[in-house]
Amino acid sequence: MSTLDNKSILVTGATGSFGQKFLNVVLKDHSPKKVIVFSRDELKQSEMAKHFQDDRIRWFLGDVRDPERLHRAFQGVDIVVHAAALKQVPTLEYNPFEAIKTNIIGAQHIINAAIDNGVEKVIALSTDKAVNPINLYGATKLCAEKLFVDGNAYAGSAKTRFSVVRYGNVLGSRGSVIPHFWERRKSGTLQVTDPRMTRFWITLLQGVRFVTNCLDLMKGGEIFVPKIPSMRTIDIAAAIAPECKVQITGIRPGEKLDEVLLTEDEARHAYEQKDLFVIYPEHPWWNHKNPESGTKLAEGFRYASDNNNSWLKPEEIRQILEQEGYLELDRIGKDLVPETK
Repeated sequence: MSTLDNKSILVTGATGSFGQKFLNVVLKDHSPKKVIVFSRDELKQSEMAKHFQDDRIRWFLGDVRDPERLHRAFQGVDIVVHAAALKQVPTLEYNPFEAIKTNIIGAQHIINAAIDNGVEKVIALSTDKAVNPINLYGATKLCAEKLFVDGNAYAGSAKTRFSVVRYGNVLGSRGSVIPHFWERRKSGTLQVTDPRMTRFWITLLQGVRFVTNCLDLMKGGEIFVPKIPSMRTIDIAAAIAPECKVQITGIRPGEKLDEVLLTEDEARHAYEQKDLFVIYPEHPWWNHKNPESGTKLAEGFRYASDNNNSWLKPEEIRQILEQEGYLELDRIGKDLVPETK
C-alpha cells in the first residue's frame, strides 16, 4: 500500500500547476479516501471542477493567511501537501509584506493547524531560491524551510511530522520562462538575460512523483533534494525557437547566474541515495537516521546547476516539452496540465 491509500489528503495552492498535476497522479495511481483542494481562487476551482469530475475531491476556498479557515479545513485530514506560495520575484520585491504574510506566516499557520488537528504528515514544497537567497522570495522560502523542519520539535509528543522537498524550476509551469519564450517567438527575437545562466529543471510529473515518494520516505525533519538535470537558459531558447535571434538583456535584480540545491555546509549532514539527497536536521531531537540513510557526502560537496554531471541539450529539451504537451498552441501557458501518461 502507498502512504496515500485510504488517506484524506489536503493540498494548499491546489489550483496551481503542481496541484492540478498532483490530483491527476494521485487519483489515477493511488486510492485516497478524499483529496481536498484548498485555494483562494474561486474561478480556478470552478474551472478545475469541470476538468476533474471525481467524487473523492472536495473544494475548499481559503487562504493560508487565515488560521481559522485552516483549522476547519484540516479536520480529519491525514496528509497535507503545502504548495501555496507567492513566488514572482520582481512582484515580491515590490510587495515584501505580502510575501511574508503568505510564505512565512502562512507556513506558521499550516504548522499550528496540522498539530492541533492531528495531521500525520506535512510535506512542504521549497525551491533552489531558498539556498543562499539574494531576493525576498528566496529568503521567505528559507524561513519556511526552517519553520517546517523545526516544527517537528514544536509538535513535541504529537504525531504530526513535517518534511520539505526542495527542487529547481518546473518545466512549463505557470510563470516559467517557457510560456514567455513561446509567446516572444512571434517577434523573431528572444530575450535572454545572460548566455552563461544555468538552472536545474524538473517536469511537473517528476515533481509530483518525487513528492509522493518522499511522503513514503519521510520520518520528519528531512529536506529531500532530487537528482535532476541542468540546462542553460540559452539552450531553452534554442529548443523552443531555433529560428529566432537572441538578445542579451543582462541579469535582473535578485537573479543569480547559477542555482544551488545543496550547500557545502548542508553536505556535512546530508546523505546520497540513488535518485536523491537527504539533508538531515542537526538538532538533538533528530533520532531517525540509520545505516539505510545512504552514502555520506564528501567534505566540500556542493550540488549546483553549474557543476552538475547531468545536462540537457536543446534537442533533448524540445523532446521533453513535446512529450509533456507544452509546445501545443492550445496548451502553452495554461494552468490545466496534461493528463498523466
